[in-house]
Amino acid sequence: MFTDYLEKHSKVHKRSWAYDEREVNKFLSRWFKRKISSFERVEIERLHAKIGKENGIYQANRLLERIRSIFNKAIEWGWTGVNPAVGVKKFKEKRRDRFLQPDELPRFFEALANEPNETARDFFMVSLLTGARKSNTLAMRWQDINFHNATWRIVETTNGDAQTIHLPQQAMDILTERKWASESAFVFVGSGKSGHLADPKKAWMRILAEAGIADLRIHDLRRTRGSYQAATGANGYIIGKSLGHRSQQSTAIYARLNLDPVRESVNKATDVMFGYMQPTDLDTD
Repeated sequence: MFTDYLEKHSKVHKRSWAYDEREVNKFLSRWFKRKISSFERVEIERLHAKIGKENGIYQANRLLERIRSIFNKAIEWGWTGVNPAVGVKKFKEKRRDRFLQPDELPRFFEALANEPNETARDFFMVSLLTGARKSNTLAMRWQDINFHNATWRIVETTNGDAQTIHLPQQAMDILTERKWASESAFVFVGSGKSGHLADPKKAWMRILAEAGIADLRIHDLRRTRGSYQAATGANGYIIGKSLGHRSQQSTAIYARLNLDPVRESVNKATDVMFGYMQPTDLDTD
């Protein structure tokens, strides 16, 4: 069942399949030889609680979602049993509002410039500039980038819809330089099975340590871009469009919204963030 999920679904339909494979092998490998009909909800609950205690509630909830998906696929492929993960309650997650503050930006940019891992460094900067999800940016492909229009087409997103992201000039500069030296289909090349960069946690921790910044996650770069869009006057629909958010209330508006106001908003937010790199903008008191 687990192998079928990876081979027939994840590797076929998900660019982030390597993450699925890593998580399944890490947490579910002891279940590989069991019959699908032998699983009960109580053991799913126990595993969820165990992962929550040992690895954190966010990790536990994402694994629970993956387990539900595996059993749902088994049902779709002909299994007549009941999904044992249905009814297992997720841990309540606190909504984070963390983003890079104005006084942190110059330190972050300086530490980023000093990062020896060039691939990780460029990945973090492009993540900040685009506001894209980590999994999408890690798997970014050259074929999806339009250098003439300065856009990036994400075919597979969390909400299932394709998304076009405007690339500000600073991102285009990075991508142009990487393209010139690249021999891979991926923008951020890695040594693993997926072919692209995996989660660069060590580089991230080095940057935070050098910058003296605490409690900042890679995903918070996405929130940072959106926050500076809001600070420059962008409304919720523009921000949502640029970040690929989707809601029933905004779907109709998104459908009518072209890329021009999004591009303007992204450029304004980028200029503000990069403005903090200038010495004249720093607090010298």
